Amino acid sequence: MSDAAMISALPPSEVARLDARFPARRVPVRGGVVSVRACGAGPVIVCLHGIGSGAASWLDTALLLEPHAHLIAWDAPGYGESTPVVPEVPMAADYAERLHALLDAMDIESCVLVGHSLGALTAAFAARAGSPLAARIERLVLISPAGGYGAPARAQARQRVRTERLDTLARLGVAGMATQRSGRLVSDNASELARQWVRWNMARLNDHGYRQAVELLCGGDLQADLPPAMPVRVACGALDVVTTPAACEEVAIRCGVALELLDGAGHASYVEQPETVAAMLRYVLAS
Repeated sequence: MSDAAMISALPPSEVARLDARFPARRVPVRGGVVSVRACGAGPVIVCLHGIGSGAASWLDTALLLEPHAHLIAWDAPGYGESTPVVPEVPMAADYAERLHALLDAMDIESCVLVGHSLGALTAAFAARAGSPLAARIERLVLISPAGGYGAPARAQARQRVRTERLDTLARLGVAGMATQRSGRLVSDNASELARQWVRWNMARLNDHGYRQAVELLCGGDLQADLPPAMPVRVACGALDVVTTPAACEEVAIRCGVALELLDGAGHASYVEQPETVAAMLRYVLAS
């Protein structure tokens, strides 16, 4: 095993816990398959991960919610065993269409939709006014939402981010990115186990799916799809250095709600503080 692989490894007991409590399965959908992990029973919560993560990252949040909800986390198109979307330069509409196909395949007529970071671009597009999915989303929750760089005013930043992301991938590879860049996703307060989970999830990225996700990030415009057609909550780790509280507050203002700061948490707040995020989602279900 390489040094990078060793650094990105999880304790075998954690892998066994994941496979036993939050197993992956392939759901045939229009256009291919979507790999999902699910557990629990009751109201449905569908969770969409960020650009450097995957379905497994929701493990501890899902287990905390197991008595209260049926939590389903997808591997986004091109992640895990999920079929990539067709366009090489996809937009949020392409990912939302695959989400629509997944809800159809799993007979989900009503859910709380949670989008973390890049997942917020897909979630917001699915929840926008006029979306064919809007009637099936009871509540929208955006956690550390990525704003995207698709707005005309962000053209220079868009090119810079695309170049930086793809150059880093070419220079470091997936394993190198997991080793060197995953630390930005958590705060200094994070446990070593949370850091291991973040590295492990990032180390499992697929090159092609990540490149498409970079294009989604660069072409997406979260603000253009807000406010959603249903009640929304916007939260952010108070110590998030990726999608900062200031940036997330702009999203909350656009939605007409107050930003909820998660004290002591970084970007991957639901990995670092699953109890806090699970409590927020329990409240969403109760409301």
